[in-house]
Amino acid sequence: RPPCRQARQVQQLATRGLATSNSAYQPRNNLRSALRHAQQSLDDISLFGQYRRIIPVSLVAAKPSPREPPPSMVPAHISRPAYAKTGSPPTWETEIPILEEEEIECLRAACEVARDALALGGSMVRAGVTTEAIDDEVHRFIVSRDAYPSCLNYMGFPRSICTSVNNVIAHGIPGKRPLEEGDFVNIDVTAFKRGFHGDTSATFGVGQVDPPGVALMDATRESLELAIQACGPGVLLATIGEVISVHAEALGYSVSQDLTGHGIGRSFHQNPLIYHHYNEEPGVMEPGMAFTIEPILCQGVATGIQWPDGWTITTTDGGRSAQFEHTVIITDQGVEVLTA
Repeated sequence: RPPCRQARQVQQLATRGLATSNSAYQPRNNLRSALRHAQQSLDDISLFGQYRRIIPVSLVAAKPSPREPPPSMVPAHISRPAYAKTGSPPTWETEIPILEEEEIECLRAACEVARDALALGGSMVRAGVTTEAIDDEVHRFIVSRDAYPSCLNYMGFPRSICTSVNNVIAHGIPGKRPLEEGDFVNIDVTAFKRGFHGDTSATFGVGQVDPPGVALMDATRESLELAIQACGPGVLLATIGEVISVHAEALGYSVSQDLTGHGIGRSFHQNPLIYHHYNEEPGVMEPGMAFTIEPILCQGVATGIQWPDGWTITTTDGGRSAQFEHTVIITDQGVEVLTA
């Protein structure tokens, strides 16, 4: 891990550059100039490798408001989750759902759509392509499979997938910035079909990614694979966090504690919460239990800061993060990956 002094230097440069705007009421040109200064300062630091740090285009608070997608976006014949109209998700139930075989088949159908949509999005990753363009194509694909893109209007989220580039930990909103050589981007896709949600994500490199970036992606993928291998009936849910943390720490990475895996099924997010760090949370895996495992590993500190858009979370020190995710179901024999 980088020395604390160097990590603080990255934070100080970012803060110094952004602080020059001082106020959201300053003219927009001054604000953009301050942001460009912060970006240039950060780009001069090769502490975590060679890549461009992602910073907000504005410091003005502007979280998108919920907006029901019109039929031109999602055809009327496609079943929608309840929150699609208002943006308000249902209250979490205390109990952990145990799925019957018929329900598992519905979940499997949703996971297959999410898996194929992620593959499509990943195939588009190259320099010059915007994350907005990837979102548009993935959206069209999901609705072509008579499914609803679960992210769309979930708590007002304005797009159909999340795209998190370089130092963005999670929940990046697809936009007009073209991907650049050496970037990497996490694409997070969830599809709602036959009354169930299927959730998956992966991090894709853009052209030639530098060795530290490749190592981070490999370590994150490996941590997910090891966690899945540890699952099975009677296994403590906390085992997932232990397995991931041991692997990450051995390679010098930190694990995000701000974001978790979660139960999934009829609700996008439900119990159990799946912590990817060391924890002593109660709970034992049972056949019929479905949840996501989605570790986020970071080069430096794993704490995040949320942007004024109310969604995007970036690392506080400018280091990169990577994430891989699968939806799994516990079986009598062990575990099945539904989004593989």
